Amino acid sequence: MHTMHRKRMMLVTLPPLVISLLLFIIFFNVQVIRSPSIPSSKTTILQTQFSLLIGILTRADNHSHRHFLRLIYGIQSSPIAKIDVKFIFCNLTKPEQRILISLEILRFNDIIILNCTENMNNGKTYTYFSSLPHVLQHKYDYVMKADDDVFIRLEPLALSLKPLPRVDLYYGFVIPCASMNPFVEYMSGMGFLLSWDLVEWIGESDIPRKEMFGPEDKMVGKWLKMGRKAKNRFSNKPAMYDYPGTNGKCSHELIPETVAVHRLKRWDRWSHVLEFFNLVLLPQQEVGSRSQISNLKLVDLAQAIWASSSILPCHSGRAQLKVTNLPT
Repeated sequence: MHTMHRKRMMLVTLPPLVISLLLFIIFFNVQVIRSPSIPSSKTTILQTQFSLLIGILTRADNHSHRHFLRLIYGIQSSPIAKIDVKFIFCNLTKPEQRILISLEILRFNDIIILNCTENMNNGKTYTYFSSLPHVLQHKYDYVMKADDDVFIRLEPLALSLKPLPRVDLYYGFVIPCASMNPFVEYMSGMGFLLSWDLVEWIGESDIPRKEMFGPEDKMVGKWLKMGRKAKNRFSNKPAMYDYPGTNGKCSHELIPETVAVHRLKRWDRWSHVLEFFNLVLLPQQEVGSRSQISNLKLVDLAQAIWASSSILPCHSGRAQLKVTNLPT
């Protein structure tokens, strides 16, 4: 009892500054225990060197294919770039589209609906680029237009962009296929990229507005030539190409340094590409033989993957896609 009384007397006689310091230390320790560690925003800024929007031009009714692509791009990333993938299509025309796509937007927030009628060579690409400065909440360093039958490897793409200029840049796979000169014609529609200043120029200049109609990827090259734009050009061959055997000199065998593979219109091609790059692991005992896979429709497989898949971490830093109950 006498000892406890002495301790209380000692506490009372401590200087107020010391008591305040003790209280601060106790409070700080409690906060550290309660609060999870949050990465420093300065670290994020140092790692992320530029931003990229990939707009995949597709159609409103292609729900299953969008789900499939969300899986493909959702398990990829790059430490040096902030990359957003969004799906681009024109105005909705059916009541069921309004319901289903509203749900998609609420769930994923990765859709941009353009004010146009769905088309291939009647101004959709122009509408896409010219609308972005008005509909996006922030600018990107680069904007890409891509087809929905192309597989893009995000990390190699980001690494290829790292040393390139951030302005007046036109990047892609130059046409004609045999050419290595990025100034000779235009970049293939499989996936080409513009720096943000060129995106803004498309929306402001009369040149694209008066030359909207025609083969759209070719028209983009024409706009830039007429406007004396895109002095910085980069054709990423052989890293971008069409799937082996599908398009003459534009095609070649799959290679490890691939950035993009185009013309993946069948599931056996998707399967071949994904297995080659080890992006996902499809357990043979659950999926069956390659011949069984090739007989599946891509829509059916995408629905099955979406309904029954789970993304599992791998020691390699990739992800494992576990698939069960595939249709036969």
